[in-house]
Amino acid sequence: MTRHIIDHAEPKAEGTRTAQYVDIDRKDGVHPAVEELTQRPEDRSGAKVREFVRIAREEAKAED
Repeated sequence: MTRHIIDHAEPKAEGTRTAQYVDIDRKDGVHPAVEELTQRPEDRSGAKVREFVRIAREEAKAED
C-alpha cells in the first residue's frame, strides 16, 4: 500500500517562500500606523493617575 499524497514523513522546508514575503514587506517600508505611533508624545500616565486621584478625592469629600 502506498502513502497518501499528503502523508509525508518530513515537512517541506518553506523558509524561502517566507523569506521572500518578509523581504517584499520590508521593501514596502514602514506602515503609516507605525509611524504615527512612534510620533506620539512620551507616556504621561503619571499625570493621568494624579488627575484621577484628585477627582476621586474631591468626590469623596463631597460625599462626606
